[in-house]
Amino acid sequence: MKREITPYLGALGASLAVFLVYVLTLAPTAAFWDASEYIATAHILGIPHPPGNPLFVALGRAWIILLSPLDFLFNFESSVAVRANLFAAATSAASAGFFFLFVHRIARGLDRGAAFPWIAAGAAALLGGTAFTVWYQSNVNEKVYTLAVLVIAAVSWLAVLWRDRKDEPGSVWYLVLAVYLMVLGSTNHLMALLPAPALGLYVLLVKPGVLLRQDFLVRGALAVVVGLSFNFFLPIRADQNPVINEGHPTCESLVGAATAIYTLGNAGCPALAANLTREQYGKPGIFTDPTSPDPRSPDARGAGLIAHQFLNYFQYFDWQWARGLDTTDLPASRRLPVTLLFIGLGVLGLGAIRRSDRNTFWYALGLAGTLSVGLVFYLNFRYGWSLGAGEVSLQMREVRERDYFFIASFMFWGALAGLGLAFLWDELSRRVRSANARAMTAPVLGIALIPLVFNWSWADRSYDYAARDWAYNLLQSTAPYSVLFTNGDNDTFPLWYLQEVEGIRQDVTVIVVQYLATDWYPKQLQYHTAPERQRPFLEEQGTNLHPTPSPPTRPITELAHSDMDQILGGTLTQESAFDLGDITLRFEAGTFLGRGERLALAIIRDSMDERPIYFASTGGLPQSLNLMGQVVREGIAARLVLDDPDQEPGTVRVPQELGGEWLDFERSSVLAREVFTYRGLRDRDIWADRPTLNIPWHFYFLHLQMADAAARTGVAEDVVDEYLLASDAFLETARGGRLGGGENP
Repeated sequence: MKREITPYLGALGASLAVFLVYVLTLAPTAAFWDASEYIATAHILGIPHPPGNPLFVALGRAWIILLSPLDFLFNFESSVAVRANLFAAATSAASAGFFFLFVHRIARGLDRGAAFPWIAAGAAALLGGTAFTVWYQSNVNEKVYTLAVLVIAAVSWLAVLWRDRKDEPGSVWYLVLAVYLMVLGSTNHLMALLPAPALGLYVLLVKPGVLLRQDFLVRGALAVVVGLSFNFFLPIRADQNPVINEGHPTCESLVGAATAIYTLGNAGCPALAANLTREQYGKPGIFTDPTSPDPRSPDARGAGLIAHQFLNYFQYFDWQWARGLDTTDLPASRRLPVTLLFIGLGVLGLGAIRRSDRNTFWYALGLAGTLSVGLVFYLNFRYGWSLGAGEVSLQMREVRERDYFFIASFMFWGALAGLGLAFLWDELSRRVRSANARAMTAPVLGIALIPLVFNWSWADRSYDYAARDWAYNLLQSTAPYSVLFTNGDNDTFPLWYLQEVEGIRQDVTVIVVQYLATDWYPKQLQYHTAPERQRPFLEEQGTNLHPTPSPPTRPITELAHSDMDQILGGTLTQESAFDLGDITLRFEAGTFLGRGERLALAIIRDSMDERPIYFASTGGLPQSLNLMGQVVREGIAARLVLDDPDQEPGTVRVPQELGGEWLDFERSSVLAREVFTYRGLRDRDIWADRPTLNIPWHFYFLHLQMADAAARTGVAEDVVDEYLLASDAFLETARGGRLGGGENP
């Protein structure tokens, strides 16, 4: 068979074109959710949340180093984030190139002229690469899924290569390589295994005997062993105690580590096994009800929830092709005609594959089904974040939109739609009686530009510094050597990014309250805050709002590890008191205090003499520990004070309609007007990620509080007006932006 080289050049060109789109809309820094965590862990070779993603961390670190000579091109606070974001862009663009090859080969089998395969493949790469979720995940390294999609796309291309050359010597290596890529990719994320059912079906249809051949079995088994071995990175690196070391998956022996890795976490080293199986999250099984408050509940999910889960998938599918046509997150909007059009084009693409090769049709149908129907059933999500709003309680809904889990589904459907669009154009041209029929019908190919045009404003992150500036403002709200308790991903991961990548305010000990419930996290905090490892406060990074103290002489707590292990959560059977020096906290019988809350009390008690105590919000931990009357807002953090807050210099109490909080007006004024930076937090056109709209709401309320405090303390009227105007700007962003308006559900 004559082997063409030109499709590879075409695929390279398509990848570069898609890559250019991502570069033009690339985030200049980190973002909310997991982006900050993954950028930071790649930079320091840390261990992100379970399962640890060792392949991503290692490749991300290598990529960051290799791109360091290009730093002169990146005029940002930290080029590390830009380089990491380019990793997401490059992997997605490469995926578009592989799907270009996949569609080009199928289109050649239709025998519709020399130009047809190129047009079909080009449309496939463009539509797959500019689907909203694909694009939005490709211009910032928010997740590890772009690398997983690259594996899926590469395996799809290897599948058709093997089909073409199945009778040639050595063709089995295509299948072995596909197996290796999927298994190796699983050390990044299990999403890389999703082509396996379709590939297995494909081999059974095309040449089933190959599965019993000794050369395939031996080489395939070796590929599995070698691919999974990348997970040894986790215990090796964890034992070196990096600053970010989630799960702390260390092992006492090589045998224990190997057993955990090769049994997929079902035996062996407990810490590594727990990490690989994501035990920390206690996710319900695929047949149980995820909305139950008890993750161990045996209750099965009902038909109503299953129907909602599939409607949730359709909601996300509806976003992909023309997100900007309607600001609402819900389906049945002005996007619906476009969505139905792309459903039709994808089905037409599947029909074209069936005409080209029936076996490949079953591969494509199997892959599409696995990436959509199969994944919906397997993931077993709670009610959708926005789709379930107003129908079920917040606790029964997902904490954010989960469209990114279906990124491979949307890219693959875009590729199918590109083939279907080319097929539609060719069919139309055959029905036009003219020598220029193809040229006359060519405008229909403009449909391929719809996602590029209508997704651009929503996918564009080139102006978005919100997460980075939020983190900067929160850290600068604290005094030197503070302890800062945070509540979750979005008030934690950006702080990690700023500390580990940009090196800003590393003196602050950031404590994620939820992680205190684990056995490993409190011990890590104690280790890293010991005097010999406590990172210093740098005066050039300070605000001069607090005196610079001497470094702490002890860690945040001196509890023995055995004592930490004995602290458990539970309901108090009688009224209890906890002494914090000048104040005593009292808890009524029947109050539930979790392990994390009890350890937080111990840390506060042991730290407060040397380390100021702050909270990322006045709710959350201060509320559960009965500390609401003892916290004073400084900027966007809340400081614990043991005296009467009314006696604190510069402190004002805002009215109940503005929260009824104590506000350190003098320090907050300096922070808000001279220290804080608000890029992407105010005067913004679109805030696409609706679940994070609480971030600009924080600044809206702060400036309203500042305006009220200024008016009641006799500050000049123009300063009051300045705060009110600023609050209006934040309010507009908090409602979705000037062009993306909509209330936070």
